[in-house]
Amino acid sequence: MVRKTSEAATSTGSWQWTRTAATQRNLLDAASDVFVEHGFTDTSISDIVARAGSSVGSLYHHFGGKTELFLALWDDYQNEHERLVAAAVAKARKAGENNPLALFNVGSRSYFDYTWKHRDLERVFIEGDTPPGFEVLRRERGREWVRQNTVLLGASNDTLGRLTVAVITDIITVSGQEVALSASKRDADEVVEAAAVLVQRLVS
Repeated sequence: MVRKTSEAATSTGSWQWTRTAATQRNLLDAASDVFVEHGFTDTSISDIVARAGSSVGSLYHHFGGKTELFLALWDDYQNEHERLVAAAVAKARKAGENNPLALFNVGSRSYFDYTWKHRDLERVFIEGDTPPGFEVLRRERGREWVRQNTVLLGASNDTLGRLTVAVITDIITVSGQEVALSASKRDADEVVEAAAVLVQRLVS
C-alpha cells in the first residue's frame, strides 16, 4: 500500500509539473504576441491573460507581474538561442570540424537564423521600451556570452585576448540587432556576411 501511495503521489506530482509548465509556456507565448503588438508600456496584464485564455491570478502566481513576465520572456528567448547555438556547434564538431573560428561562425549563423525568424520579438527587446532591471540583466548575460566565446575561440586570457573577444561578441550582438531590423532576408544575409568578414579581420 505504501508503494502504491508513493506511485500515485509521483504520478500526481508529474501531472502538476506538466500542467504548470504548460501554463507558463502559454503565458509566455501570449506575452510575446502582445508585447510585439503593443510594446511593454502599452501592454496590460488583462491583454496578456485574455490572449492566453488564462487569469490574472495565474499570471501573478507563475511570474509575479508584467515586469517579471517580460524578463522571463527575454530569458526564455536567450536560452533558446543558446540551446540552438550549442547544438549547431556540437553537430559541427561531430562532423569533424575543430577550427575554433569555423565553429564560432557556425554558432553565429545559428544565432542569426533564430534572430531572423523571431525578429519581431527581437525588436521588442532592442527598441528601448523595456522595464526597470532589463539592462542589468542584459549586461549580465552579455558578460556570460563573452566568457563562453572566450572558451570557444580558445582566446588568451591577457588583456588583448579579452578585449578581442569582447569586441567580437559586440559585433555579433549589434549584427543580430541589424538582422532583426532588416527589411528583407536578403538584407539580413548581407549583415551576416559582413559580420563574418569583421570577425575574420579581428582574429587573423
